[in-house]
Order: sequence, then C-alpha cells, then structure tokens
Amino acid sequence: MSQIDTLPPLRDVINSHELSARKSLGQNFLLDLNLTAKIARQAGDLSACDVLEIGPGPGGLTRGLLSEGARRVLAIEKDPRCIPALQEIADAYPDRLHIMEGDALEIDPLAHLTPPIRVAANLPYNVGTELLVRWLTPPAWPPYWQSLTLMFQREVAERIVAVPGSKAYGRLAILAQWRAEASIVLHLPPEAFTPPPKVSSAVVHLKALETPKFEAKAATLSRVVAAAFGQRRKMLRASLKGVAPDIEDRLRTAGLKPTERAEQISLEGFCALARAVDAT
Repeated sequence: MSQIDTLPPLRDVINSHELSARKSLGQNFLLDLNLTAKIARQAGDLSACDVLEIGPGPGGLTRGLLSEGARRVLAIEKDPRCIPALQEIADAYPDRLHIMEGDALEIDPLAHLTPPIRVAANLPYNVGTELLVRWLTPPAWPPYWQSLTLMFQREVAERIVAVPGSKAYGRLAILAQWRAEASIVLHLPPEAFTPPPKVSSAVVHLKALETPKFEAKAATLSRVVAAAFGQRRKMLRASLKGVAPDIEDRLRTAGLKPTERAEQISLEGFCALARAVDAT
C-alpha cells in the first residue's frame, strides 16, 4: 500500500497509541489510506473549503482530506485516546488541522469554521443518523454546509436514497431528498475496517440545494411524514387522522387517495399534502 503523506501507516499509529476500537463509541477504523483519500475525493475540490469531520479516530480520513488539499479541517473527536495521534497529523500539516475534543452532538462548530464549509466523516454508527437529521433540519435554509460526504451502514445509506415503493423508503429519504441531491458514491465491505463490522458500509454524498425541490413548510412536512410512516402499514386516512379532522378532503386536495399508504407517496405528493394541511 502506498503512502499519501510522510506520516506512519495507520496500523503503526494505532499500535503505538494503543487505539483499540471501542464498540461503545461506535468505532470501526479504516486503515487503507488510499481508500480514505478516495473517500475524501468524493467531497469534491476542497482547496477553497473548510471541512468539518466528526469522529476522526486515529485520523485516516483526516489525512485523506488534508492530502487532497482541504484548506482547513476541524476534527471533533470524543475519544481522548485519539487526540495525540491527531496532534501528530496537525504537526505535519501546520495551521490546517484544528482538533476539538468533545461530543459532536453538544458542540456548535460554526465559531471554528469559515465558509464555504463541507462536511466529510466516517460517522460513528451510534450517532450517524441523528447528526444527519440535524444537518438536514436547521432553523433556516440553505444550511451552513455546501455538501455532506458521509459513511453509514449500508442499510442507512439505502434509506437516504430510497425511492417510493421500496421497503427502505421513509422519513429519512424525504428529509434528505427534499432539500438535497443525494446519491451513494462508494460501497465498502466489512473487511475494509478494523475491527470488521457485521454489516457493509456505504458513502453517501448530499449536495445542498438553494431552495427545497417543492414548496412546503418544514414543520408541517415533518409532522405529516412522521405520522404517515409511523403507521406505514395503515392507509393514509387512518395514519393521518390525527393531523387534521378532515384529512380525507385534504388528501384529495393534494391529489392523493385516502386508501394509499405512506410508501406509495412521492416527495412531491407529501409536499402537496403539507400545503393542503396548512391551507385555511
């Protein structure tokens, strides 16, 4: 395996710092630096961007982002054992890596980033979906980020890009596809990681749109979608009866059949329904 920089191979870094992956932190380390550089390239040209990375661990993707030309990387790491290894990377890339120790769910990174901003991360499995939902549902749109390039369990990745009629189609697909262009750009087998997880992984790239694809109020759309998929086996007239007392009329106004089920409804259909629910 060729090196992407002058730092030691990741396996040596892990051994020297005794960084065994911890299941409690959702850790699975990528050791192939050529692979981490390939993931970094999926984020596009980073030379004019600050990059937010969550859960860098020993720094495999961090080194990929920096070697691929990221202007600056902000790495937020919860595991204090990883900080010395990350500091070695910071020393090798002067003024281009800022390390913050803490929980990404509790840290506001904006004070430490300069636009344009992109997010790239091999997300810890235990917080990945929650972070994604937060990035997709900010108080105002467009968000602070231009794009998200994120590693998930394959099952989660498929839910993000799912189409109507598929078993994976649900709330996550609606949230992602309403305000962003989402695609799976890379598949990774379990053996790419140390230790190997029990599931395959995939990298998803989401590019923020300036405006949502279809008009709707975010809060109403979220409420309608949550209710519909919360009882996805029921017909819409039953699953949505708590949304409005005259829900059947509003479904018809939106061009939807009350007897349809959530997984049959397109993004455009849900947005039409949200507008119908808000209509006086």
